Amino acid sequence: SLPLLSLSLSSLSLHSPSPFSRSSPSPLSLPFLSLLSTHPLLSPSPLPLPLTSLPLLSLSTLPLLSLSPLPSPSPLSLPFLSLLSTPIDFGTTSSGYAFSFTQDPEAIHMMRRWEGGDPGVANQKSPTSLLLTPELKFHSFGFAARDNYHDLDPEEAQHWLYFDKFKMKIHSTTDLTMETELEAVSGRKVRAIEVFSHALRFFRVHALKEVKDQSSSLLEGDEVRWVITVPAVWRQPAKQFMREAAYLAGLVSPDTPEQLLIALEPEAASIYCRKLRLHQVIDLSLRPMTNGLSLESDGSRPFDSSFRQAREQLRKARHSRTFLVERGTGELWSEMQTGDRYIVADCGGGTVDLTVHQIEQPQGTLKELYKVSGGPYGAVGVDLAFEAMLCKIFGEDFIESFKAKRPAAWVDLTIAFEARKRTATPGRSNALNISLPFSFIDFYKRYRGQSVETALRKSNMNIVKWSSQGMLRLTPEAMNELFQPTINNIIKHIEELMQRQEVQGVRFLFLVGGFAESPMLQRAAQNALGQTCRIIIPQDVGLTILKGAVLFGLDPTVVRVRRCPLTYGVGVLNRFVEGRHPRDKLLVKEGRDWCTDILDRFVSVDQSVALGEVVRRSYTPARSGQRKIIINIYCSVSDDVVYISDPGVRKCGAITLDLPEALPGTVAGAERREIRATMQFGDTEIKVTAVDMATNQTVRAAIDFLSN
Repeated sequence: SLPLLSLSLSSLSLHSPSPFSRSSPSPLSLPFLSLLSTHPLLSPSPLPLPLTSLPLLSLSTLPLLSLSPLPSPSPLSLPFLSLLSTPIDFGTTSSGYAFSFTQDPEAIHMMRRWEGGDPGVANQKSPTSLLLTPELKFHSFGFAARDNYHDLDPEEAQHWLYFDKFKMKIHSTTDLTMETELEAVSGRKVRAIEVFSHALRFFRVHALKEVKDQSSSLLEGDEVRWVITVPAVWRQPAKQFMREAAYLAGLVSPDTPEQLLIALEPEAASIYCRKLRLHQVIDLSLRPMTNGLSLESDGSRPFDSSFRQAREQLRKARHSRTFLVERGTGELWSEMQTGDRYIVADCGGGTVDLTVHQIEQPQGTLKELYKVSGGPYGAVGVDLAFEAMLCKIFGEDFIESFKAKRPAAWVDLTIAFEARKRTATPGRSNALNISLPFSFIDFYKRYRGQSVETALRKSNMNIVKWSSQGMLRLTPEAMNELFQPTINNIIKHIEELMQRQEVQGVRFLFLVGGFAESPMLQRAAQNALGQTCRIIIPQDVGLTILKGAVLFGLDPTVVRVRRCPLTYGVGVLNRFVEGRHPRDKLLVKEGRDWCTDILDRFVSVDQSVALGEVVRRSYTPARSGQRKIIINIYCSVSDDVVYISDPGVRKCGAITLDLPEALPGTVAGAERREIRATMQFGDTEIKVTAVDMATNQTVRAAIDFLSN
C-alpha cells in the first residue's frame, strides 16, 4: 500500500544543492526510480535500477534521501507491486509475449496458447503474419490472419494485404526511414511503420487483457515496462524504427521513453542461460548421434530430487504456462570458473546473431568480449532455396505469376513446406511429401499447356519426384541441398568468430532460437564444433529469448559491459598543421588556418563501454539568438579513419539540441554560451542528454537515425 516514488531524470543535477527537484511528477505517475550511478569507475549518469530492487518510499521520507546507494531488498520480501516486465519477441517467422510480476520475479508467465495452427506444431508462439482489409484497416494477426486469408476468394484476395516474414525487410533495407514501404503478397504497398505498429498494438491488447485476467489489481498502462527484442546485428536506425512503431502502437508515450526497453536477442538468451539447471538443457556432447536429436527426450544427467524440481514438474503440467527460474545463477555455471567465456548463437527465422559473454562472479553480471556479429542466415534461407528449386522446375515467370494471381494458394504451399521442413533429419532415408495445392496444378496446366508431372520430368531434377497423389516427393538429397547453404553459413561464421583472439578458450556454445530446434543444424554444429566446446541447447529453445527478455526487463543492468559495433563521431575543425594535414582540407577563417572534416571520435569499433559510461562534448551556438543546433553523426565499420570523407565513413544520424531562449543578463554573447551534450553508448540504444551550462537548465536533446 506504500506509494512508489518516481523521480524525473531531468531533476537530477550534479551542481544542484538538492538532488531532487521540488517539481517532481506525481509519485504514482511513473513506475521507475533512477539514481545517479555511484560506481567509482563510471562517469555519473542516470541508470535504471532493477525493477526487482526498486525501493518503496513513503512521501514522508523524502527529506532524508541522499545519493548513496540504497540497499536492495530481497525480491521476495517486497510487498505486492502491480508492476510488470512484458517483453514482445517480434520474430521473423513467429512472435509472442510473456510477463512477470515484480513481486514474484522468479515466475515467468508465457502467453496463452494460440488457437488454430498446424497439426503437430506446439503453438507457443504465433506466426508473424498480418492481414489488412482493402481499406488498410487491421483485420487479424497470426493464425487468424493466415486462416482468414486462405478462406478469401482468389479474386477478392488480390485486394487484401497479407504480410508474412516482414521483419526481414527492416534488416535488409540500407536507407530505412519512416516512409519505407512493405509489399503485401498481393503486390500492394503500405508504409512499414504502420504494419509494425498494427502488430505491436495487437500484442499490447492481448498481453494487457491476459495480465488483467491474472492480476486482482487494475493495471494502468504506465505500470508496465515493455521490452521489444531485436537482432543484435541491427543498426541504430532499425532499433529506432521499432521504438517509433511502439509509440505509434500506444505501448508507451514518447514522453516516457524509459518505459520501453530494446533488448538484443542473443543477450536476452544469454541472460536466461545463466539461470539454467542441468535438467533444463540438452548437452549435444553427451548424446548418441543417431537420426538427429529430439528435444523431447530427456538426455540430461541424473539429478537429485528437490523441492525446486517438484515445482518444475508442476510447470510441465499440460495447462501450466509458468516457468520458474533460479534466484541466483543455475548449476550449469558452477562448472565455470571466473573469466570463462561462452558464445550464444541465436539462430532465428531471419538472422543469426552471435554474442560472446563472460560471466562476472559473484554478482552474476555479464561482460561482452567481442562486438556482436551475424547475418541473414536464418531459417528463411531454406524457404528461399525451396522457392528457387520451384523456379528451376516450373520457371521463374510461372512462379511470379502464380504468386500474383493466386496469393492465398502460394501461402498454403509455403505453410505445407514449413511443416515438412521441421521434420527433416540428417539420417532420414525416405522422401518427404509436400502437397501441391490443386490451384497450383490447375494454374500450371493453363499457363504452360502441360502437366506438373511433365515439367518435373523435363527438369532433369532427379532428387525431386512426383507422386500420383498430387505431391512433390523431396528425397533426402533434395532436403540436404535446401538446408546446406544456410547451415554452412552459420557454421562458417561461428568458426571464424572462434579464431579471434578475444574469443579463444570458449567453453560453451549455446544454440538458441527457432532454427536451433532443427536436427539438421544440431548435427552440423556437433560435427564441426563438438571437439572445440560443449554445445548446449536449452529445453523450449524457441522460448529462450522471450524468457531472457523478461529477466532483462526486471534488471536492465545485468549486461554491464558491451562492445561498440561501429566507430561513431562528428566532423570538426582543427588547427591546420602543414605536412600532417592535406592541402585540400585547408580552410582559412579570420586569418587562421583550419583543417576541415576531421572525425572527432566518440567511441571506436569493438571498444568496451560500460553501462552508464558517458561521452561529453560542449557545443556553442554560431550566432546570438540561435534556437537549434544540429550536429551530424558519422559512423564507420573501421577504426582506421581520420576524416569524415574517408572511404567507408557515412553520415548515419543527427543530434538536435533545442535551445531555450537565453535569459536576459545571463549570456553576453553567443560565443560564451556552452551547451554540454552527454552521450551513452553502453546501452542497447545510443542516448543523448544536454544541459545549458549558463543556466544549468536541461536542453531538449534528440538523436535521430531515421531522417537521412
